[in-house]
Amino acid sequence: MKPGLRILGIDPGSVTTGVAVIEKQGREHVCLHLESLKLGAQKDTPGGFHQRLGEVFTRVSRLIETYQPHEFAIEQIFMFRSPESSLKLAQARGAAIAAAVVAGLPVAEYMPAEVKKAVVGTGRADKLQVQHMVKRLLSLTDDPPADGADAAAVALCHAYRRSSMLVAQSEGLPPAKAELLRQMAQSRHRSRSGQDTWTELAMRRARPPKGDKA
Repeated sequence: MKPGLRILGIDPGSVTTGVAVIEKQGREHVCLHLESLKLGAQKDTPGGFHQRLGEVFTRVSRLIETYQPHEFAIEQIFMFRSPESSLKLAQARGAAIAAAVVAGLPVAEYMPAEVKKAVVGTGRADKLQVQHMVKRLLSLTDDPPADGADAAAVALCHAYRRSSMLVAQSEGLPPAKAELLRQMAQSRHRSRSGQDTWTELAMRRARPPKGDKA
């Protein structure tokens, strides 16, 4: 992946949308922007859902104008128990993708499990684990908001896949070896973020809350 390549990652939602812009600098990825966008219109406001879709389009468009990313990556939807929730999420995704297409950006889509595996190492990771690894991988000072961390994870997933595929293409590797190369690249990024990551996270979870004398 060429130096300076910027990727805008999106974790879509019709109430809160996660956004993150990362840039490749040398061997590392640097976070230029990470945020959970709280969409303005209330759920029970007449026409509020349509207003929020417009806000997704407008605010993603502004981010593209401000940070000038080269590529766009977004999380694919998974089916909720409620078809209505799935439909609303799909429409929010569409609004964000439309902003990217209007700006002329190439769009990549990734399933949630693929994103989690790329960043954490398992497709069954929870939000806390994703937040923890995003903070490590991007060398963030503060804990990122959940939706913003998910968006950064999408951007990182795309960066890892893109980098490994470019190497595979340049060396003429078959698909199976290209996939192995991608997984090895992801593992190297995770290991560089700290070998004791999982131990530390497990200790945090096992530690009793303050005031608990048990």
